[in-house]
This record gives sequence, structure tokens and C-alpha cells, in this order.
Amino acid sequence: MKNEQMIQYQVRLADPAGHRYAIRLTIPRPDPAGQNLRLPAWIPGSYLIRDFARQIETLQASSGGAPVVSRKTDSHTWHCAPCSGPLTVDYQVYAWDLSVRGAHFDESHAFFNGCSLFLAVVGQEAQSCLLDLCPPTHARGWQVYTSLPSAAGHPDAAPLRGFGLYQARNHDELIDHPVEIGTPQCVSFEAHGAVHDLVFTGRVPNLDLERVAADAQKICAAQIELFEPRTRRAPFLDGAERYVFLVTVTGDGYGGLEHRASTALITRRADLPARGCTVPEGYVTFLGLLSHEYFHTWNVKRIKPAAFVPYDLSRPEHTELLWVFEGFTSYYDDLMLLRAGVIDEPAYLKLVGRTLDQVLRAGGRLKQSVAESSFDAWTRYYKQDENSPNALVSYYTKGSLVALGLDLEIRRQSDGARSLDDVMRLLWQRYGRDFYRGRPRGVAEDAMPALIHAATGADVTDFIARHALGREDVPLKAALARAGIELSAQPEHTRPTLNVRTQADPAGLRLATVYEHGPAHRAGLSAGDLLIAADGLRITDAASLDRLLDARRPGERLSLHVFRRDELRQHTVRLGKPAALRHQLQRVGNEASA
Repeated sequence: MKNEQMIQYQVRLADPAGHRYAIRLTIPRPDPAGQNLRLPAWIPGSYLIRDFARQIETLQASSGGAPVVSRKTDSHTWHCAPCSGPLTVDYQVYAWDLSVRGAHFDESHAFFNGCSLFLAVVGQEAQSCLLDLCPPTHARGWQVYTSLPSAAGHPDAAPLRGFGLYQARNHDELIDHPVEIGTPQCVSFEAHGAVHDLVFTGRVPNLDLERVAADAQKICAAQIELFEPRTRRAPFLDGAERYVFLVTVTGDGYGGLEHRASTALITRRADLPARGCTVPEGYVTFLGLLSHEYFHTWNVKRIKPAAFVPYDLSRPEHTELLWVFEGFTSYYDDLMLLRAGVIDEPAYLKLVGRTLDQVLRAGGRLKQSVAESSFDAWTRYYKQDENSPNALVSYYTKGSLVALGLDLEIRRQSDGARSLDDVMRLLWQRYGRDFYRGRPRGVAEDAMPALIHAATGADVTDFIARHALGREDVPLKAALARAGIELSAQPEHTRPTLNVRTQADPAGLRLATVYEHGPAHRAGLSAGDLLIAADGLRITDAASLDRLLDARRPGERLSLHVFRRDELRQHTVRLGKPAALRHQLQRVGNEASA
């Protein structure tokens, strides 16, 4: 398509102090009956209606210099009146969401996901697009970091990391390449010939870029080898020239969101390595996050549930398969650290133990299956409250245990000849490899037992029925023992327990969660209660409560004073015995690990 017939978006960094982008959308051939424009209501990978359109502050339409009447018709749709020529729409977007999902802009940098900025031209979503990124007027030396391809052949095509024109084959591709603009720290590496950029925005003194790049290279190479053991071809080369990790560094943040040739990450400054210093313990957490989002390049960006083919970004789209797409990814993220050699086996087993701790601590796993958790992500998992541990299960954490259990079960039934790796490769061959090559298809809701059987010969129908569709705990102890791994559990401490989760409060100690059937629940305490005294002694923080409990034994009674709202209440609690919720895994045999 000729450039003049392409839908064009221009982004100007208009107001850094007010955090506003100025967007100009030009539609060469608007709908003769009047053109509808729609901003996505949610962003793929984050299953909650975000209402990005609420941040559009102003919108004006024109054609040939004459105003065109526009009006909003629902929460995220505008209708522009019929016009004879190209339609131009100018609008401002407020961008002050420092997350992986939205848009952020100030005098130090600019970041955006396309879901926050780019109105879709309804009826023309399949049309090719041009994106013009304009240099800022308030700063010098800023560069552009994105996996979106430059507009090759156009005289104003953007150079590498430069301002100018970029292109996308359609609106879905346009919004699937986030953009970072500024002066971040950057390092590049190759994994099986594919270029990857690591881009760090935020103040990170003495960041050891070489260490991070070396570890990331091993992780990326191991994942490419898993899915493409013969060709070793990176998946994003079907539409991009490079993969970009866009990392925002903060004092206390964590999260990631996958895209087809990039990912947006947020990490704690303290979790990153500094040159010449001891590597922080949290560095493994960062590498696990990086590994998780990179694995999504295959599993969910190209291998998708049928419910997401194509996405409808105007409303929730339900699937019961997030335990596969997030759970399997959560299993492989840490496993790939082991296979890549960036952690050893004891460190990996420690990570599995922590996942077991998280899953088995919460009673919600006995009320909700991971399939149900997947379906209810929109209304429950992404809208958690103080009671969620008692009511919900995570399709991430329990999903990873289901994946581990399936891997061990496949190995058992095949005498070690097959594994979950074979399942991932079959999914890739059938659904993922050609997804962006004109043959998109998704995994049906009930397809996993048959797919696993086709890949490995194993019959896991009953396993999935019990542990993914059902609510039974995954029976890992015996399965791990066959692999030479001993699983044990012991209490986290010896003191008696209230069985609550607390959070600091200037006025005392706040009960964040009261676990169902525990001592505090039976005594009538509730989440939100402010604990101020126990047996007549003031409670100021978690440490003061622990010191008091250290002098008690399970079964003894304890008098607690709390404020519920502004009312003082007194409760008597019979202290409980600490549960065995700290899980340890260690090798005791010579069998190969999962």
C-alpha cells in the first residue's frame, strides 16, 4: 500500500510537566457514513478492563481545514461525522501511569503502550499504519527504543533508535510494540544470531550491564533451543528485527507485560547487580521475571487460546486456559534459569519450595480450580481484596505446580523418553510458528489432554481433571521422589500463631488477611482490624507481636485489643500451632531432575 493511503499516527511529546502526549491521527479514506474511533479497553496479558480512554482529555476532528463534528458514543468510542476527504483527529492523552500497562511521560523520559495512545479506526483495523515519532523540544540527546520496525524505503524512515517513521502491518501490531524514549542505559547481545536490547530507565548507579547481558543471553538462547532445537530461529523474526527488554527501575516495583517482540518490565533497583559488588539475592527474582516474559514470546503471544484469536479489546474475553499460558510459563521461567546455567540446582529447588509455600498457605486453592481462576481473572484475580487468599487460587503459582506435576507424570509414563518440552514444541508447531504468517489459530478450551497425548503418548486426562479442572492439590511428593528429589515441610518458626497476615501501620499493626479457620478467625477478628495491645501490652509492629508470642505456647489464650474503624474491641484468641508451610526440596538420588 502506498504511504499516502496508510493510516498515520503522529506522536508529539507536548507537555512533560503536565504529562501529556499530543496525537494526530490521519485517516485517508474515512467511512462515508461517518467514522468510528475506538481505544482499547484492556491490554493483552493484563486481564482487567482498564478504560484507557479516560485519559483522553481533548479530541477534535477536521477535514480539509474544516471542523468535523465528533461525539463520544460509549466509554471508549467516538463517532466523527461524514466528510469527503481525509479525516484528521487531534487529541491529547494524559500519561502519568508508571506501570507496564499504560503510559508515562515527564522531563526525564517517555514510555507508552499503544493501547493507551492509538485509537483504532473501526472497520479499518487491518490496514497498514505509519507512526511518526517526533523529537522532543524540551530535551536533547533522547533516543527511541522499540521493536516496531522502521518504515523501510520511506525518506523519513527512522534510523536505529531514532525519531521518524515506523510502520505496522495493522492496528494489532501497532499496539503490540511499546516505546521508550529518553537516555536510558542500554546494552545489546545476540542469541542464536538474533539481536536483543536491554534498556534500563531510572537511576541505577554502577549498573553491571555486562553481567545482566551475559545472563540474559544464556536464558534467551536456552529458550530458543527449547522451541526450535533444529533451526534455532528466534520467533520474533517474523515481523521485527530485534527483541527489546524495556526495564523501568524503581525503589520498590515488580511486574512485566509481554509483547510479540519486546517486553515491559518493572524491577527494584536493589535487585540489580552493580559492578564489582556482591550480586544481590533479588537478582534471581529479576532474571526469573525476564525469563517469564521472554517465554511468553512463544507461549501466549503466538501460541494462544482460541478465545484470543483474534482479541476483542472492547470487552472481557474469557478462557479457562490461563493455567497453561501463565502457569506453564511460570514453571519454565525458573527452570530456564537452571538450564541456562545462571543458577544451580539447589537454588532452583529453593524457588520451587517457595512456590509451594505460596500455594499451600492459602485455603482458596480448595475452593477454586486454576481453570476457574483463569475464567474469573477479570472479576476476581485482578480485583483481589483482603479475603482473596481464602477464596482464590493463582493460575500462576498453582499453574506452575500443575505444569511440574504434568512434566513428572509424562516422564513417568514414558520412562523418561518424553517430557513437557515435547508438549511445548508441538504447541509451537501447530499453533505458534505460523501465527503471524497468515495462519492464526488458537488452542481449544478442552484440547490439552489430547495435545499432551499426541506429543508424548501419556494419558493425563485424569490428572488434568483432578488438578487443573478440579481443586485437588498436585501430588508432588511421590512424583519428585521418583526423580530423586525429597520434598519435606516444617514450620517457619516455633512460636504459636494467630494465622494472619499483617501490615505496618503508624498506629499499631493492621491485620491484612485473616486466614479462614485459623485462631484469629475463630476469635472473631477481621481483616482491617488495627491491633494495638495483647494481654495489656502495646503492639507497635510485627516484631513486638512476635516477641510476645515467643513467650506463649499453642493452646494458650491471648487477650487482644483492636480498633475496628473507630470502635475499640476486645477478643480472646486461643493460639494455634504453627503449620508446616516451609517446603524444602533436596536431591537424594541420581535421577535426572525435571
